[in-house]
Amino acid sequence: MSQIAESKAAELRTAWEELKKIKPTLRIRDCAEELNVSEAELLATTVGDYTTQLQGDWTKFMLRLPELGRVMSLTRNNSCVLEHKGPFQKIDIMGAPPHQMATVIGPIESRVFFAAWKFGFAVKQHTPHGLQQSLQIFDETGTAVTKIFLQGESNNRAASNQEAYDKIVADFTAPEQKQEIELAVVKTMPTKPLSEINKEALLTDWSNMKDTHDFFGMIRKHQANRQDAVELAEGKYTYRVQKSGLKDVLEAAAKEHLPIMVFAGNRGNIQIHQGKIQTVRVMENWLNILDPDFNMHLREDHITSAWVVVKPTEDGEVTSIEMFDKNKEMIVQFFGLRKPGLPELGKWKALVDTLPRA
Repeated sequence: MSQIAESKAAELRTAWEELKKIKPTLRIRDCAEELNVSEAELLATTVGDYTTQLQGDWTKFMLRLPELGRVMSLTRNNSCVLEHKGPFQKIDIMGAPPHQMATVIGPIESRVFFAAWKFGFAVKQHTPHGLQQSLQIFDETGTAVTKIFLQGESNNRAASNQEAYDKIVADFTAPEQKQEIELAVVKTMPTKPLSEINKEALLTDWSNMKDTHDFFGMIRKHQANRQDAVELAEGKYTYRVQKSGLKDVLEAAAKEHLPIMVFAGNRGNIQIHQGKIQTVRVMENWLNILDPDFNMHLREDHITSAWVVVKPTEDGEVTSIEMFDKNKEMIVQFFGLRKPGLPELGKWKALVDTLPRA
């Protein structure tokens, strides 16, 4: 690393330390925002201290994660965080570079898109709560894709496998440990303005969907932003609801022991919850699910539009609640738990119908 790069990294680390003195409870993501840098750039300044830069074939890295045993997997976007505790189990890699993806099935479930996996770090940091160890992946803009935290022994459950963690870190340690990284701009899928999309053709394709997974291909074909597509289908397949009603839906699902699905994430990882929920709590702007092995933290004040969306499938109609932010980006989706080949749960549809319309 050049002396100039070392100097810039040192200046950034110093600015971060000064900020933490003023705001000691501020998380690294929020510190990065205040310092007008990415989270990965900030974390890189700790390389050689308590952080190790990782490098290698991310698909092989992914396949090693089951060796860790019970961990906490965290995936987020700007407005929603999902956390699951458990082991990585069944991992399948599909496709060829640069479009490889993975499906992860089990206590931790996700859909992984490796094209967005750029930077990796292993972090061993002493905190007021003890040693915190994690593996953290970021995209080319320095935005977090996913983080995996080791867990201690608790409630008669074994701790994460420390030996496996150390071996993974050793096997993927980058030859050159740099405190500065080079970011890149993400090329986004081009979309047409709402007024230029052929509504009739879009709705025809919508009506011909056989599976919920057809939706992404459909909006890509029509070069439509997801929220724009939802707006164009308003009155036929979608309608607006009041975001404040989501809390009541989740509380009712918990009370009725109704299993649900929650999807949230980013370009590189969509984390999924499948199952019943127990504890729903609102804390300031956050709507939370606080269960032993699953947490959701949703910034309600970031939601600018909330929709009920119906998609035709070979198994009947599938109903979701979908939340979007001010940039028309998807924040989170909720479904009733459903397996392929089976119709949607009638109780879920009845529950969604209770949402007050906007």
